[in-house]
Amino acid sequence: MTITPQFGIFLDPTVGDPREPFRLAKIADENGLDLLTIQDHPYQWRHYENWTLQTALAMATERIHVAANVGNLPLRLPAVLAKQAATLDVLTGGRVELGLGAGGFWDAIVAFGGTRRSSGEAYAAFEDALHIIRALWDDSGPGKSITYQGKVYSVKGAHFGPAPAHRIPIWVGAIKPRMLRLTGRMADGLFISMPYFPPETLPEMNAHIDEGAEEAGRSPDLIRRGYNISGAILPGAGSSSVPAQPGVIAGTAGYWADQLTRFYQDYRQDTFIFWSSSDDVADQIERFAQEVMPAVKERTVVTADS
Repeated sequence: MTITPQFGIFLDPTVGDPREPFRLAKIADENGLDLLTIQDHPYQWRHYENWTLQTALAMATERIHVAANVGNLPLRLPAVLAKQAATLDVLTGGRVELGLGAGGFWDAIVAFGGTRRSSGEAYAAFEDALHIIRALWDDSGPGKSITYQGKVYSVKGAHFGPAPAHRIPIWVGAIKPRMLRLTGRMADGLFISMPYFPPETLPEMNAHIDEGAEEAGRSPDLIRRGYNISGAILPGAGSSSVPAQPGVIAGTAGYWADQLTRFYQDYRQDTFIFWSSSDDVADQIERFAQEVMPAVKERTVVTADS
């Protein structure tokens, strides 16, 4: 494996002190993390709205990229999503990445005015969205229009602008074989969460992504594998851990570095999104950036060059 690892945080959008998300985003930004990701549940009354929060934090930071982890497609039109992402990408100088999911909490989606979809309908809608968003970003321009007739979503003579500042990566929240193959065919990365999908489940998921990429004539190595990892980084030198819930890591920075290096080398995970389970989230982000990230980078650079 030669893909360079990335590191980020999973920022909790729960409503509270409105200064706190900015404080945490600034710490992540100043400590060199790559991604600031935020879950998107528009129907959740306890949460800030994702795109509003993404935009505010993106404009308050300087280098870190922002993304939904992952965006709720059933409550957001693909063409409007493309416009939102492209606009913010221009305003931030190319720091937007689009996370997108097909939906899942259908009672809540319906309560917010969305349409309940079967698994087949959700898949068709998601594939339509990928076609539309990419076409609007890549194929439109002055005097040009985009038309796409899908099973669920369509655009008819759409004039799009502004163009994104860079090629915006699309991350997919997917777990089933057909969606994983679609990720390999059309997207740039996958977000999954370790508490739900432990390492031993990853080879099979990787195989579906690889299959989709190969069907499309793409290199499987082009598809990033993002792993949302929850836990606490404990003080202390060396590599040691304490008992924790399944799917949660609790150990020293050395232990975290051991685990993330193993996930990279043995399971092809290359993008690590940290979700702190500690009360002192700011301290945990600093530990992740200052102690865990450099250790993993050092070990994986050796692996990539060997």
